[in-house]
Amino acid sequence: MFMLDLFGWWYGSGWAGVLASTKKRLEGLAEAFSTKILLQTLFSPWRRVITYPGASIDAKLRAIGDNLVSRCVGFTVRFFVLLAAAISFVFLCVAGVVELIIWPLVPLIAIALIVKGLI
Repeated sequence: MFMLDLFGWWYGSGWAGVLASTKKRLEGLAEAFSTKILLQTLFSPWRRVITYPGASIDAKLRAIGDNLVSRCVGFTVRFFVLLAAAISFVFLCVAGVVELIIWPLVPLIAIALIVKGLI
């Protein structure tokens, strides 16, 4: 009876649990990389480094240049962090799919190895 319950769990709620844990890992990864915040602030200045323009034309042009450089640096850093997040997401999705494919095969592999060992 125990083996039937075990197989019932393995191919039922156990398999659903693997799917739920994969989803939870993806959500945790999104939280770790703060992807929502990074996307919202993609074109924001780096570390809020903002130069305020002065009264002269030279000061205004310098402020525009400084602010443009700060936004470019902010975009570049955030872009590469988002790229690392995307690569991590793809890796985690592939690992989750492999886990979902292998999950139902594990009991069969164990039985096959026992039979092979007896032969």
